[in-house]
Amino acid sequence: MEDNLPVNVWEYQELAKKALPKMHYDYINGGAEDEYTLRENIAAYGRILLRPRVLIDVSKIDMSTTLLGYNMPSPIIVAPTGSHKLANPEGEVATARAAAACKTIMVLSFSSNCKIEEVASSCDAVRFYQLYVYKRRDVSATLVRRAESLGFKARRAESLGFKAIVLTVDTPVLGRREADIRNRMVFPLSPNFEGLMSFDDEPGTEGGSKMERFARETLDPSLSWKDVEWLKSITSLPILLKGIVTAEDARKAVDAGAAGVIVSNHGARQLDYAPPTISVLEEVVKAVAGAVPVMVDGGVRRGTDVFKALALGAKAVMVGRPVFYGLAARGEAGARHVIEMMNRELEVAMALCGCRSVAEVTRRHVLTEGDRIRALL
Repeated sequence: MEDNLPVNVWEYQELAKKALPKMHYDYINGGAEDEYTLRENIAAYGRILLRPRVLIDVSKIDMSTTLLGYNMPSPIIVAPTGSHKLANPEGEVATARAAAACKTIMVLSFSSNCKIEEVASSCDAVRFYQLYVYKRRDVSATLVRRAESLGFKARRAESLGFKAIVLTVDTPVLGRREADIRNRMVFPLSPNFEGLMSFDDEPGTEGGSKMERFARETLDPSLSWKDVEWLKSITSLPILLKGIVTAEDARKAVDAGAAGVIVSNHGARQLDYAPPTISVLEEVVKAVAGAVPVMVDGGVRRGTDVFKALALGAKAVMVGRPVFYGLAARGEAGARHVIEMMNRELEVAMALCGCRSVAEVTRRHVLTEGDRIRALL
């Protein structure tokens, strides 16, 4: 084992900042406009306190759980983040191998720098595929068919391992990411779009980032609930809706036939002053009333954060930037170490709170801001 390995995500973040060009670090780490929600995604976890129970035999801790029928050794999932070759030359292939080594589900981003087939063949693991619905629906349909391996002569659905579609629903237009605008961020077009769409890579005269230009040309502001129905009509894979932050939309997601809901504000990269995800998780959980599993992402930096999310009703917790930091700092080994480290932190938190299994993590193990206010009334 290497000496002087980072001992937490914050140390990996510092290493990533030193390793990456400023443009790339800002792209990974930045948020929309004033970055209020970016800060609050993290800070909101810090305002939730734990309520440990003592004198419980915690000599054996079982962190395993299931999602959509798939067994997982812990409730931590790798969230979809794009352009991993900005962090490491091996890109998403390295991340996929790191996740597979930890037996963790990875959600492959639509903007992966590696082809869907390349990631799928890199290791044996369960993976989900993140999708956007584009102005050209045929592009989205082709990506779905590739993810589930329909239309290929070999019909390799099992070997490709994509078991669900994660539809991002909070991006009818791109949020104003001012660091990317200032840096004129160069957005590497995913090889998965080769032959499907072209993009003029010449510098524009209007300023801004190339990612903004790509978004204007491809994202569809008419995106609606009808598109969820359309997506269901072209795939047999379960569909998870990512970007839900209200009870109203959570209930609509269930009515639309979603197989799961992901409480997400897009890593605070879309609408600034949207609520931090952990603060609305319980609202969404109550709204779906057990009909579908609820996941959450955004601001997760510690195993204790994962514990808090589980206590508030999350079935699984998605981790994005921390894995990216690990990849930037130490490649595949760093990404794997980040996942292992957060798993170990969760295990310690469960033991110290008297929880021997994920099922034993309950609402009574946390004290939220709302709880403290209600106690004063």
